Amino acid sequence: MTSEKRNIWGWAFYDWANSAFATTVMAGFFPVFFKQYWSIGADVNTSTAMLAYANSAASLIVALMGPILGAAADSGSRRKRLLVFFAYLGVLMTACLFLVDKGQWGWAAFFYCMGIVGFSGSNIFYDSLLPGIAGPDKVDRVSGLGFGLGYLGGGLLFLINVIMTQQPELFGLADAGEAVRWSFLTVALWWGLFTLVTIIWVDEQKNGEAVTLGHALRQGFRQFSTTFSHIREYKPVLMFLLAYWLYIDGVDTIVRMAVDYGLSIGFKDRDLIRALLITQFVAFPSAILYTRLGERWDVKKAIQLAIVVYIGVTLWATQMDSAIEFYTLAVVIGLVQGGIQALSRSYYSRLIPADRAGEFYGFYNMIGKFAAIIGPLLIGTIAIAVRHALMPADPTAEQIVEVGLSASRWSIGSVVVLFVAGGGLLWTIKEE
Repeated sequence: MTSEKRNIWGWAFYDWANSAFATTVMAGFFPVFFKQYWSIGADVNTSTAMLAYANSAASLIVALMGPILGAAADSGSRRKRLLVFFAYLGVLMTACLFLVDKGQWGWAAFFYCMGIVGFSGSNIFYDSLLPGIAGPDKVDRVSGLGFGLGYLGGGLLFLINVIMTQQPELFGLADAGEAVRWSFLTVALWWGLFTLVTIIWVDEQKNGEAVTLGHALRQGFRQFSTTFSHIREYKPVLMFLLAYWLYIDGVDTIVRMAVDYGLSIGFKDRDLIRALLITQFVAFPSAILYTRLGERWDVKKAIQLAIVVYIGVTLWATQMDSAIEFYTLAVVIGLVQGGIQALSRSYYSRLIPADRAGEFYGFYNMIGKFAAIIGPLLIGTIAIAVRHALMPADPTAEQIVEVGLSASRWSIGSVVVLFVAGGGLLWTIKEE
């Protein structure tokens, strides 16, 4: 294998490695285990709020670190070392979830938040390595390779983890609960072991001398201020970033909170996990086909179509009462999930000045790190507020269940606000 191919495959395999965390932990088992095991004894709306606030806190931490980490990535030759640091921070925090006992939701939320910090922080440096791995003529192809390996790797381990929970006796485990705990450990091992491929095969290009953390901090905030002043000169760019921030927050919120919502309205965790698997394997080919739709039709219109689909899915979710409906929604989301992300990035390239692409894309990526803050916070707040507003002074058991169900439906419905606001702003943009 040539040095160039080794670098490309080593880089792409990090997506294979860390996608296990995104699929098994973030979207799959953590919401289930958090509600049924770590938050045992708490009502469904309170546990939803705790999970939502944990997601918002983790996203906010990563977003606030973005300028510092971005500056550190651009200075010196620290990308690979910092990728490794954050990757193994995520690996360690994921492994720690195996040790958290029943009812210890605080520790579970802490390790989960720090795992997201490790996951998202490492992705900043993973992305920053791409220009040095592939030239302009290969960057799309190599980026797509990482994207594909991520879906395949994450889906493969998740499939194994699902079999572990549904047939624990095959793996020598006592029950599904023990299987979920071991699944967190398998994610840590998978992530840690396949990251070694990246460490061994990827050769980082030298880019000047490394700077101190203090210098990186000053440089990061200086870059933020400079880029923002440039963006204000281009109204379509500023409008798109605001629109993107809103609707992609809705997308990420649906990904992180869908399983929790299904549990809150009484669906079985087995059905929810199967639906998530459906989304995972539908999303990869659909993303490729959806981007072709954007190329042949119109990129902006294709993004708006995806937003309309998400609005319909969210409204449908507030009324659904059967597992078949959840499966159907999983397929529909899989059809547009990858497409809206890919087309948003390509549409942005049509709005920015070509000679400042790196600078403007740095800001775009930072805006993306702020996603999944408003949505989970909105869900948690609405769930608690509606519960307090509707709960009688001396409720019966049936009233508690009924109010909890209503609060859950109102909370997931609130995400529509993000899609409507983001889609409305996108509609007003006039390309120049």
